[in-house]
Amino acid sequence: MVDGPRRTLREPLRGRGPRVAPLFPLPKVFLFPGCVMPLHVFEPRYRRMVEDLLDGTGQLVMGTVEHGHADELAGSPPVRPVAGLGEICRHERLPDGRYLVWLFGLTRVRIREAASDKPYRRVAVEPLYEIAPPKEREPDLRWRLAAAILARCDASTRLPERIPISCLADLLLQRLGLPQAELEPLFEELDVEQRAERVLAADARRSTRGTRSRRGTSDD
Repeated sequence: MVDGPRRTLREPLRGRGPRVAPLFPLPKVFLFPGCVMPLHVFEPRYRRMVEDLLDGTGQLVMGTVEHGHADELAGSPPVRPVAGLGEICRHERLPDGRYLVWLFGLTRVRIREAASDKPYRRVAVEPLYEIAPPKEREPDLRWRLAAAILARCDASTRLPERIPISCLADLLLQRLGLPQAELEPLFEELDVEQRAERVLAADARRSTRGTRSRRGTSDD
């Protein structure tokens, strides 16, 4: 049963200083701006969180649990200081009380633990602002990122012409399948040109390793 239609997304943190939002911590998960993340919410405290959010802003922080603490999810594992602020854009309540939730990524935020009178954690949230690349370097960055993304997709894939370079860098980053330790600093990099160059370098390294692996298999 679908409890509600698609929500009208709110402007993230507009006209506000730091504020408090619920925290949903998961290991190896990064919520990128502009992406939709499906979630299966079954733990009682997070079902309560969804119910509270549906009566309010619908916005929560998807926090990435620090490497090596995935076995502490029943408690309060440490999370990365940079996270993704998202908003529930659609939800479905199942007969047994579980939720299927579609979370739309709004922006990167810096977080710190805050007091909570709820069964779930809350964090103070501050928006983070990206540094745009120099105009003269945008065409080259755009071409290289698009080429790298399309090389990892099927032939029918098309990219919008005016997609922001920050989104292109994030798209390529998501296609690489990097381990968490490598993905963390790239996700948290706010200088778009630096993020793009570092993601392109990671793509080149993985492509080189893949070529060497295939050659080794063929030689055998």
